[in-house]
Formats: sequence, structure tokens, C-alpha cells
Amino acid sequence: MPTINQACKKPRYKLKTDVKKRPFYKGICMKIFTKNPKKPNSAVRKVVRVRIKTGKLITAYIPGQGHNLQDYSTILIRGGRVKDLPGVKYHAIRGKFDLQGLKNRKNARSKFGSKKV
Repeated sequence: MPTINQACKKPRYKLKTDVKKRPFYKGICMKIFTKNPKKPNSAVRKVVRVRIKTGKLITAYIPGQGHNLQDYSTILIRGGRVKDLPGVKYHAIRGKFDLQGLKNRKNARSKFGSKKV
């Protein structure tokens, strides 16, 4: 048992705020780069390092072909891991803030921020 002075100086439990408590998080792009998937797949997947407002750095996948992201762009991220990229547990949401939706997309338009043509 800690003494009263020890308990005042250093509380026993910290209140943790984590990404898993919210459905979406707004963040700022720190670095845009590519990653190669695990065996047996082969590709160049586009990935972004995002600083969320808790100060945590998160790696998020950019879905779809092509993107317009630059450093310090604002994006919205959601949960959902990419199975063949180690350490990537989040997806960027297209069509929100600075990440544009895909044009000429016919199927699964809601996932890529495309309007009906």
C-alpha cells in the first residue's frame, strides 16, 4: 500500500485514451510512404503516418488507386487492419477533409468517396 504522500505524487492508475474508444479520428499526415506486403503477396501499398490529437502516431492505409495527400494534410481515419501489412491497423477515409474520393468508380462507391454518375 502506498502512503498518502506517495498516492498524491504518483497516482496508481492512469486514465488511458485510445483510438479504439472512438469510431473515427481526425489527424495530420506526417509522412507518406509505401510498404511491401508479407509473403506470398507482392505489391507496393500506399501508407501514411498520422498524428492524432492524443499525440499518438498511427500508420494508416490509403485505399484505392492514387491519392492527393501531402505532408500536413488533414485526414479522417477509421479502424480496420490490412492483413498483409504488419503494423497497419487503420484505414484512411476517402472523400473527407483533404483526401479526395475516387472518380469514375462504379462499385463500392461509399468506401471510396465517389458520387453517383
